[in-house]
Amino acid sequence: MANNNIGQHRLVVGAHYGLRDWLAQRITAIVMALYTIILLVCFLTAHDFSYEGWAGLFAQQWFKICTFVTLVALFYHTWVGMRDIWMDYVKSVGLRLALQVATILWLIGCAGWAVQIIWRV
Repeated sequence: MANNNIGQHRLVVGAHYGLRDWLAQRITAIVMALYTIILLVCFLTAHDFSYEGWAGLFAQQWFKICTFVTLVALFYHTWVGMRDIWMDYVKSVGLRLALQVATILWLIGCAGWAVQIIWRV
């Protein structure tokens, strides 16, 4: 009996998230790294190290948008990582689904809270 489970005819199973998740993790990490550099440059070149100076930085619309984009990247980065952890280590389908739903709800709540905080300044 010939083994036809090699090459183009091999049996492939799984969710096929590999490359997409790997790329998403790298892109979101780059977004967060760029924001960190922007934040460091703004901090190191600032002349006013008071609350008013910090609030003035966050009062600018471009900085609010950069902050929110970075937080969305952080939340998506977290989702990909947590989903992989739940899929790899939680074998019970019901428990895994409950944990994934709880993670999604938590991250959506964090995103809503972030919007309130950022646009309150």
